[in-house]
Amino acid sequence: MTDGPELTHDAFLGSKVMLWQPRVGYRAGLDPVLLAASVPAKAGQSVLDLGCGAGAAALCLGARVPGLVLHGVERQPYYADLAARNGLDVTCADITNLPMPLKERSFDHVIANPPYFDRAASRPSPYSGREGALGEDTALEAWVQVAAKRLRYRGLAHFVHRMARLPDLLAGIRPVLGSVEVQPFSARPGRAPELCIIRARKGGRAEFRLHFPRLLHRGESHLRDAESYTAEIKAVLRDGAALEF
Repeated sequence: MTDGPELTHDAFLGSKVMLWQPRVGYRAGLDPVLLAASVPAKAGQSVLDLGCGAGAAALCLGARVPGLVLHGVERQPYYADLAARNGLDVTCADITNLPMPLKERSFDHVIANPPYFDRAASRPSPYSGREGALGEDTALEAWVQVAAKRLRYRGLAHFVHRMARLPDLLAGIRPVLGSVEVQPFSARPGRAPELCIIRARKGGRAEFRLHFPRLLHRGESHLRDAESYTAEIKAVLRDGAALEF
């Protein structure tokens, strides 16, 4: 099945970002917002969002830090068109086959939310756009290599992914990036982290850092039909606050 054609116009960061998305198919949620919040970008710097989808991560970062030069790459034409409609400068291409004008550019920051699921061990989505966003058919190592090539010296790469895939990401990062930091996220107190953000620097030489897990929700279980985000995460999601490592 294909995504759409019915769209929704969804608010992010307390309506600072309004995003057109398909009602059915892949829809941006918590992960790209956390990714955007983790990037210590400054006005005037450039950011490349690999696999940008409808543009959630890049546009949330741009709303928090005005004056950035933002560009996205998205291989699915439907989502690339949505990203452009949402206001992101975007190239429709596979990250492993970028057009020459983009290969000639370098960026201060590269961000990516690579597909989470190895389809050798999971079932594909019936919706083409959702499957393109969540089903891995480009190795994580390739995502890291492309990010490293597009970074300026001392530039930062940020990836958001499942904790279960952290070993694969680290294996790809080690030959091309340094100063690696990992920020895990636990859904609730007492639960093992299932999500993480990885930060690495081109030319970095600092020791590896594993940060203490951050909590997404208050309480040990979901007791009622109401929002339960921690104050820190609520400030990120609703107010566009930075997520400091």
